[in-house]
Amino acid sequence: MSKKTIYLIRHGETEYNKSGAVQGRGINADLNETGQMQARAFYEHYKDIPFQKVYISTLKRTYQTAYGFIDAGIPYESLEGLDEISWGTVEGKTLHETGYQVFKEVLHSWESGDTKAKLEGGESPEEVVVRQKAAFSHILSHKNEDLILITMHGRAMRILLSHLLGTPLSMMDQYEHSNTCLYILEYDYDKEAFSLVSANNTDHLKIHLNL
Repeated sequence: MSKKTIYLIRHGETEYNKSGAVQGRGINADLNETGQMQARAFYEHYKDIPFQKVYISTLKRTYQTAYGFIDAGIPYESLEGLDEISWGTVEGKTLHETGYQVFKEVLHSWESGDTKAKLEGGESPEEVVVRQKAAFSHILSHKNEDLILITMHGRAMRILLSHLLGTPLSMMDQYEHSNTCLYILEYDYDKEAFSLVSANNTDHLKIHLNL
C-alpha cells in the first residue's frame, strides 16, 4: 500500500496579519519579526522530520516560512496553485476602511452556499479549487516523495482542506488556522483518498515561544 504524508502549514505573521488587513494573492508581503520567530520555532520543532520535498506558493512569505528547511538542503518547488485567494479590489483594506464591508458580504455569501461569488477583480473559492487541483495533481504524481511539507495561506488552506477531505466549500471555516499552524494529511494512493491526521497544531509555538 502506497501512501504520502503531507505536513501543511500556514505562513508566519506579516504586518497585514497583525493589523487585520485583507491580504491575498495580490500582496507579496514579508514576514514581520513575529512571523520570523514563528518560522524558526516551527523549524526547530520539526527539523528532524525527514521531508523529501518542500512545496511553497509563489508569494515570498511562504518561502520565508519554510526557509529553515530549504537552507538545510531540502529540495523545494514553487507552485502558483498554492497561492492565496485573490481578494481583488479590497486587498490591503482594514476593518475601518471603505470596502471592508464588501469583503464581509462575500464571506457571508460563501457560508450561504454561493461559492462562485467573488469580489471585483478577485477569485471565487471554486476558481481557487481549479488551480489547486492542478497543483495537487503535480504533487501526487511524485510518488517517490512519501513525506512532504507544504507552506501556503489561510483562506487557500481552508479551500484546499475542504476540497481534499470532501467537505462542502460553504463549510470551509470549520478548518481553523493561525500563523504557522500545522495540519497533517495522509493520501492513500490505492484508495485515492485523503485522511486528516492532525488539525491546527501549534505545539511548536507553545514549546519554543511559550505562547
